[in-house]
Amino acid sequence: MGKLRLYATATFGTESVVAREIKYLGYGDTFTDNGKIFFDGDFEALCRANLWLRTAERVCVLMGEFTATTFNDLFEAVLAIPWEDWLPMDAEFPVTGGCVKSTLMSVSDCQSIIKKAVVERLKKVYKLETFPETGPRFHIVFSITKDNVIIALDSTGDGLHKRGYRSLAYTAPIKETLAAALIMISRWSPGRYLIDPFCGSGTIPIEAALMAINKAPGLDREFDCQEWPLIPKKTWYNALDEARSLIKPVKEKLIHGYDINPEAVSMANYHARQAGVAEAVHFQVRDVKDISSKAKYGFIITNPPYGQRLGDKRENARLYKTMAESFKRLPTWSYYIISADTGFEKAFGRKADKNRKLYNGGLLSYYYQYFGPKPE
Repeated sequence: MGKLRLYATATFGTESVVAREIKYLGYGDTFTDNGKIFFDGDFEALCRANLWLRTAERVCVLMGEFTATTFNDLFEAVLAIPWEDWLPMDAEFPVTGGCVKSTLMSVSDCQSIIKKAVVERLKKVYKLETFPETGPRFHIVFSITKDNVIIALDSTGDGLHKRGYRSLAYTAPIKETLAAALIMISRWSPGRYLIDPFCGSGTIPIEAALMAINKAPGLDREFDCQEWPLIPKKTWYNALDEARSLIKPVKEKLIHGYDINPEAVSMANYHARQAGVAEAVHFQVRDVKDISSKAKYGFIITNPPYGQRLGDKRENARLYKTMAESFKRLPTWSYYIISADTGFEKAFGRKADKNRKLYNGGLLSYYYQYFGPKPE
């Protein structure tokens, strides 16, 4: 099979970052629509995108796009797709999706219609009445927006934020893909100092460390499409060999994570070892009021604790004032702070040079960006 139409999904506010990553991988003709970044590629592109994309949520193969205002329209269009080119006789093929501002708004009914159409198509090809669904998983995903239907195969399986290193649970951890997006938006680059004074179980520093050693974030996990018969095993072996060969050592620990909670710091150290980046990152028990660095220039990228109740809001404001006082000791550094508290800037005492809307754990948040001077 030659060229494929692929797309990566992104959370609100990170679409341009995902598009930039795709272009960096060498797939330049991107198009963004409703949280999907479309690009052309082949089986190699599918494998490499799953391995390397740090900020995307999933990588999907576009199977069809059409307009449907009736269930019959939906059934006939799905029936016309050559599913047998992808799905073997024993394929497991669950169907999930969503509907927005469309004539067809019942998700469960659309799921049933799509499943029935795929089964009818495969019946004619494989001469079977029922399918065991005991083989490799081909997750069929659909989205219907203003009567426009997109049908695809999810090649990823568990979301791309599941890197495989964060096995210990901690309170309200930031998603790995969002942590990577925060770093990329900041334009931090390996070889420069980075501090997260509220590191929790270590996600932001570990994501930075993965970038520092140039390790593909998907190298320690598996994907649904690794079991797809249509993709030659050699294609996967080549993509994995390439990723392993590009890992590079670091000479010093320029990435630091601090937290006042010793248990969190212990978790962060464990996760760093799991991720294979222990040599690139340093974790320490330290209060934000004691933050310091010998480096003249650097980046603070952090997700400070946040509470929504009235008492929590007052505590938030006190914390932000403490942060502002502490950060004054690093006047030539840049600060990047994500918070769902709309009163952040007032409490911090300084208007951000730039902010960006993002969703953090389902909460509409703002990424407050304070730019320090460029290094001499």
